[in-house]
Amino acid sequence: MSKKPETPLLDQVTFPADMRDMKPTQLKQLADELRAEMISAVSSTGGHFGSGLGVVELTVAIHYVFNTPDDKLIWDVGHQCYPHKILTGRRDRIRTLRQGGGLSGFTKRTESEYDPFGAAHSSTSISAAVGMAMASKFAGKPDKAIAVIGDGAMSAGMAYEAMNNAAQAGNQLVVILNDNDMSIAPPVGAMSAYLSRVLSSREYLSIRDIGRSLMKRLPKQLVTTARRAEEYARGLATGGTLFEELGFYYIGPIDGHNFDHLLPVLENVRDAKEGPILVHVVTEKGRGHPFGKAAADKYHAVPKFDVVTGELKKSTPKAPQYTKVFANSLVQEAEKDDKIVAISAAMPSGTGLDVFGKRFPDRTFDVGIAEQHGVTFAAGMATQGMKPFAAIYSTFLQRAYDQVVHDVAIQKLPVRFAIDRAGLVGSDGQTHAGSFDITYLASLPNMIVMAAGDEAELMHMVATAVAVDDYPTAFRYPRGEGLGVELPAIGSPLEIGRGRILREGSKVAILSLGGRLGEALKAADILDSRGLSTTVADARFAKPLDQAMIRDLAANHEVVITIEEGAIGGFGSHVLEFMSGEGLLDSASFKLRTMKLPDIFQEQDSPEKQYEQAHLTAPYIVETALRALGHNDFEASRGALA
Repeated sequence: MSKKPETPLLDQVTFPADMRDMKPTQLKQLADELRAEMISAVSSTGGHFGSGLGVVELTVAIHYVFNTPDDKLIWDVGHQCYPHKILTGRRDRIRTLRQGGGLSGFTKRTESEYDPFGAAHSSTSISAAVGMAMASKFAGKPDKAIAVIGDGAMSAGMAYEAMNNAAQAGNQLVVILNDNDMSIAPPVGAMSAYLSRVLSSREYLSIRDIGRSLMKRLPKQLVTTARRAEEYARGLATGGTLFEELGFYYIGPIDGHNFDHLLPVLENVRDAKEGPILVHVVTEKGRGHPFGKAAADKYHAVPKFDVVTGELKKSTPKAPQYTKVFANSLVQEAEKDDKIVAISAAMPSGTGLDVFGKRFPDRTFDVGIAEQHGVTFAAGMATQGMKPFAAIYSTFLQRAYDQVVHDVAIQKLPVRFAIDRAGLVGSDGQTHAGSFDITYLASLPNMIVMAAGDEAELMHMVATAVAVDDYPTAFRYPRGEGLGVELPAIGSPLEIGRGRILREGSKVAILSLGGRLGEALKAADILDSRGLSTTVADARFAKPLDQAMIRDLAANHEVVITIEEGAIGGFGSHVLEFMSGEGLLDSASFKLRTMKLPDIFQEQDSPEKQYEQAHLTAPYIVETALRALGHNDFEASRGALA
């Protein structure tokens, strides 16, 4: 753990009210200390890094100017909120970030009254802020709602839907566009700051209101001409015409690291009688840390690291990462088939498509944070004979569910969904868990749904998806390392709806789908050692089911246990429905048990502890089998693998 920095000013701040008595000239030192504290904390916990470093001054300025928590501050996406947490009563727990029982890596309503809205998926802030601002208006309260949204999050349509609906919120709504996609260029200097102060001042806004009143008395043609002239004049100086058309009063761009620019503008916005207002702030991702600033992704997210050298403390992998196996397999397939294209929704490195993009830049598409568009874009390509692979995290594919149903499944278009981060994901917690994709995809007609039990199977599933040209396909795989199995030179297409038997027994059958296969094999070892002969089967397909294999397992075993890293309504439910319909559950001598994720949103922890808490580890599989067989000594088995 790094040595904590000296922070005499920050030590005086527990809540934002504590710094509002400070002089503006003290805020730069406060920001410097806040940045040092954040660097120290993240070096010992890991977590999102570059975005938080970029908003330190902005965070201080907002809490200094606005009356939080009465004024509601919403961070979008939420991963830049670490400085905010330090200033809002959580500094004493900041070194528990993303740990079991610790602070969330995102804003969270149950954590603090300063987190009025939980955010970990992007582009929700403006919608929530409009709702809060309208509620304040109805209640007759003066409270503002301030949405801080990154330029990346502005690529999603939801942000524009919200802005189009924002006019009624009036001056109680403030949107701060945090533009960190570029360095601070010359336009964001003294002249721009001066213009922003003037154009946000009460005097200018009052003159504008008078002008509007006068325009109501003018003929319609002159009103239109006058409005266009004013917008054009301000547009030449500041830009922002798009936001003006959506009903916002645009101010900016301003330097998000300069308090001399930030404070007067935010004070003018706070006191404005007109609104809603959008303030365009330019910040530098990774600011204040030389290694974060130099990295290509500005150290977007990091494991623990050395504060002095910047060296990341990564563990040595024992097996290849599933994401890397997918990426390399897709490149192999694309070498043979020029119709294969890859689509990412602002996650090229996270999904491994940066590897594909380097090899096939013209066949790689990053649509931004726009999963809905990405899915329908893929559908459009599929209509023309292309073979699109949409690589999207399970948790983010939820955002495009209507497009999966309406634009892909109904039309039987062969879009290939590569679903990364299936199952529990550790420190990112409940907002990023891939819990529901089996349920929401396997319920759709025309869908083929696969889940990789190991990294070799993932290669075969990529090849299978390439080969299927008359149905949409989906294959899911977990975060992290594979099982260390031997990889084939290249994947081979699987027979659709056909599972595999890995080991044969006669008493208990474990039917696994996806990433719990390793635990199923460990459980079989324990059961065999106790004289309970155990079969392990890898279902491979959640849809269509391998009905012949299920019938055989039911006919030749006393107990069949299904296990999956998905929510209720998934693979186990489909097996149960099939067995019930076939009359396979009518025998008193046969028992079926389903193991799945619990019906809760699980908190962050290490993936190992999360699966332990979910009772999806080998000892719990053993316990489930023993209970089904009527044994009473299952307690000892729980510690068998300790």
